[in-house]
Amino acid sequence: MSIDLSPLANQHKVLFDVSLAPLQGQRFQPTGFPDLGAATFETEGGTCLLVESAQSMANRLEATCWDEASRAPISELRGLSYVQVQDKDGKFLTSSMLEAHRLNSVYIEKADKGAFHTTLGKEIGLAKDRPIDRQSFVRAVLRYDANALLHGLFLESIDGRLRCARALSAFIEAEGVRVAASGGVKNDHVKPGTEKKGDDGGEKRTASEGFGNVPFHRDEFTSRAITLYASLDLAQIRGYGLGDEPTRLLTLLGLFKLRALLDGQLRLRTACDFGVTSDKIAARNVAFALPARAQLLAELTASIAAVAPLFAKDHGVTTVTYAG
Repeated sequence: MSIDLSPLANQHKVLFDVSLAPLQGQRFQPTGFPDLGAATFETEGGTCLLVESAQSMANRLEATCWDEASRAPISELRGLSYVQVQDKDGKFLTSSMLEAHRLNSVYIEKADKGAFHTTLGKEIGLAKDRPIDRQSFVRAVLRYDANALLHGLFLESIDGRLRCARALSAFIEAEGVRVAASGGVKNDHVKPGTEKKGDDGGEKRTASEGFGNVPFHRDEFTSRAITLYASLDLAQIRGYGLGDEPTRLLTLLGLFKLRALLDGQLRLRTACDFGVTSDKIAARNVAFALPARAQLLAELTASIAAVAPLFAKDHGVTTVTYAG
């Protein structure tokens, strides 16, 4: 039985609030930011915490489609469009599915002396003295990197007007948080003591060089509730004007990424390992439950085959060479 997406037909977005909990114990380690540390903030309900940012979650959602061992999309998604970058010896270097800036990656921009970006600009019909043809832009992106229409794109190296926002977004927050302070020590079994620079006599051993027993502190957190918030912008996907099959493909792909992330290991850091607290993941704003991973993959395989004529000719893969 095919997945019924009709409940989403008149929705601008489909929203999911997924309850999480630490797999063991009650403490967890949040993301940290330079010169800021843990990102706490105050609400009427008390102190809250950004556990994982939208930028980091985008990377994790993208990774659900990639097979590290084969350096290619997972087998069920083979045929989906993306750009592969090889080095001058023909060895795999990276791809648009791995690069933070996708088609605007410097390795793609500077590959083959800029030939790919030149081709992309021509397919978009780019002209400095004319408005952007949105339809041509979106179709060109679909042809070379379908994932970019979900995760956003800014082709500033070609033209600052070539951009589209994220259609799939997620982040994790915790409510009612408290600091769980702890610490430890890095032991040196050979030379446990250290000497300051400038001490007279003998070998100078400093902690900054890695010598000695070095105590440290760390702040983890406990929380009343932890929630993964996810949003799939259906209006934006429909607004691409790509037709029924590509629209269904992008919708299924967004739902698959979320399901694969939730079914996989939500180990965000060494001391941050979460599990989903409910077997059924229901949307918050519409009567729709997130389908099973296997069901989504089966539908995606068929949908990729249906949309294949709109992808690059070599089974969706465009290969460029970065010789720098």
